[in-house]
Amino acid sequence: MFDRTWDATVRNAAFEWLKAQVATYGDVLPRTLLVEGFPLEGARVPLLSPKGIFKPRVLREAPLSITTAPNGPYDDAFGPNDLLRYRYRGEDPEHPDNRGLRFAMQERLPLVYLHGLVPGRYVPAWPVFVVGDHRAGLTFTVAVDEERRRWPAARSSSLAVRDDAEDARRRYATAAVRQRLHQRAFRERVLEAYRRECAFCRFRHAELLDAAHIVPDAEEGEPVVANGLALCKLHHAAFDRNFLGVRPDYVVQVRRDLLTETDGPTLVHGIQALHGVRIRVPRRSALRPDRHRLEARYETFRRA
Repeated sequence: MFDRTWDATVRNAAFEWLKAQVATYGDVLPRTLLVEGFPLEGARVPLLSPKGIFKPRVLREAPLSITTAPNGPYDDAFGPNDLLRYRYRGEDPEHPDNRGLRFAMQERLPLVYLHGLVPGRYVPAWPVFVVGDHRAGLTFTVAVDEERRRWPAARSSSLAVRDDAEDARRRYATAAVRQRLHQRAFRERVLEAYRRECAFCRFRHAELLDAAHIVPDAEEGEPVVANGLALCKLHHAAFDRNFLGVRPDYVVQVRRDLLTETDGPTLVHGIQALHGVRIRVPRRSALRPDRHRLEARYETFRRA
C-alpha cells in the first residue's frame, strides 16, 4: 500500500536539502554531492545514480529524480511546447522504471530533474511533474512547477496537473528553466574549454569567472564555445564595455585613451598591461574563438 505520508517526507527532505546546496554552491552542483545525497533518519539518500530514472531504497513505488545525460545538446530534451520530453527506460512501456514514472503522474508526485551540463556537473530543477505519457513515442512529458512549497500528504484538487491555470503556470516555469539551462550550459562548456581560468589574466577561481559572448546574446550570439571567452569579472565587464578588444589573431588591444590615463594599480596591471598580450585559447582548435566573430566584435571595439 502506498504510504503517501512517508513519500511526502522523503520528497520534502530532498527539496529542502537541494535548496540549501544551491544557496551554498550556486545552481550548478557536482555529481559527487548529488550521489552522496541528504540525511534522513540516520541514513543518506542519494539523488543520482547511473540510471536516468532513479528510485532510492527509501521509496517503493515512484522515483525521486530523473536525469538527462550531459553529452547531448541541452535543447534535445525539450519539445516545441517548451515542456520536457523525457525518454522511457528502454523500449518496454512496462519496464519498472517506466511504471514508476507513470505512477508518479497518476499520483501527482513531485520529482527532481537533474540536467547534465558537462560530465560531473548538473543543474537541478524541482519540483517537476510528469504530465503526459506517450507510449507510441516512448516518452513522458514533464513540467516544472515554480512553487517550491511543502507537499501535502493527502491529494488535493488544487494540485491537479490537468487544471488549465496550473498547466499555463507550469509551462511558463518550464520555459524559464529552459532558458536558465541554456545560460548555464554555455558557461560550463566555455569554462571547461578554457580550463577554468580567465583567457586574459589566467585567474582561476571559478566563482569569479564568466562565459562572455563574443557576439552578444542581444545580437543572436550562438551559445557555442567558439562564440565565448572565459573571463574574470573585471575583464568581462571591460570587454563588454569596450575598454579592450581582441583582434582576430587573439591579441588584446586596450582603448587608446586608457593607455595614457593615470590611475591606481588596477588600471595599470588589470587593463593597461594587457595591451598586445595574446590570450589563452582552448587546446582543441574547434573550441577556439571564431575569428570571423572576433573580427566583427573588434570592429565594434574600434568604433567605440
